Amino acid sequence: MNEQTYITLNDGNKIPQYGIGVYMVPEGPETVNSVKTALQLGVRHIDTAHAYQNERSVGKAVKESGVSRNEIWITSKLWPSEYGEGATAAGIDKMLKRLDTDHLDLLLLHQSFGDYMGAWRDMEKAVRAGKVRSIGISNFESDRLEKICETAEIRPAVNQVELHPYYQQNALKKRLEKYGTVLESWYPIGHGSKELIQEAVFRELGRKYGRSNVQIILRWHIQEGNIIFPKSTNPQHIKDNFNIFDFELTADEMKQIEALDNGQRFFNMSLDEMERTLGAYKPAD
Repeated sequence: MNEQTYITLNDGNKIPQYGIGVYMVPEGPETVNSVKTALQLGVRHIDTAHAYQNERSVGKAVKESGVSRNEIWITSKLWPSEYGEGATAAGIDKMLKRLDTDHLDLLLLHQSFGDYMGAWRDMEKAVRAGKVRSIGISNFESDRLEKICETAEIRPAVNQVELHPYYQQNALKKRLEKYGTVLESWYPIGHGSKELIQEAVFRELGRKYGRSNVQIILRWHIQEGNIIFPKSTNPQHIKDNFNIFDFELTADEMKQIEALDNGQRFFNMSLDEMERTLGAYKPAD
């Protein structure tokens, strides 16, 4: 079994560095089976969101997995339709009910628009009430990042953003250093980009270590200190993705991968565009 690595957050909690994501995995058996497979392999971190509309299936998988709830790290995210003092508190209670759990390990603000400051105050109250262990943000890259970090009583533990070898977010990492906030990566393999995955350096290192190109990319993330949760519903892929803890890239190999950073994003929508197009969305309870 793989030996999972952990990162100590700025609030002292230890988060499993590797997890499984369920973005765009349908509610029902597909989510349940994917999560159960991951948990049975030793994965201990699940990343979901209200907007994904599959929290109930995540909760069902956790209950049926046979793994103690205290060993599992569940992350979910609040959508802006539930931002604001009072509204966020109610949204957290609904989330706990959907997941069928008495606490969340990590709760994130999914987007950086709407009344995110009011939402943050309710999230801080939820931590004090024992409903949530750690709190953080997602998709905060504008100056709204500093606004929330400078005014928060409990500073964000993580910021979840697009992050992969083509877009390594080094400037954002520097901005977060003084807050002790760490980065989580969605699109850890660049949204499955064939151009990225087939880079010569990954082919060469794959041959050297007897691993797939994807495993080399995921191993790079681990050594970079990024938190990752690649998505898959294929049991063999889930197993292969997690099989990255028994080898280590050299410092020179890490530098070769770092040299791939070219500023290329795969999700290209400005904050204003996101607010216009996503702002009216209201996930069902």
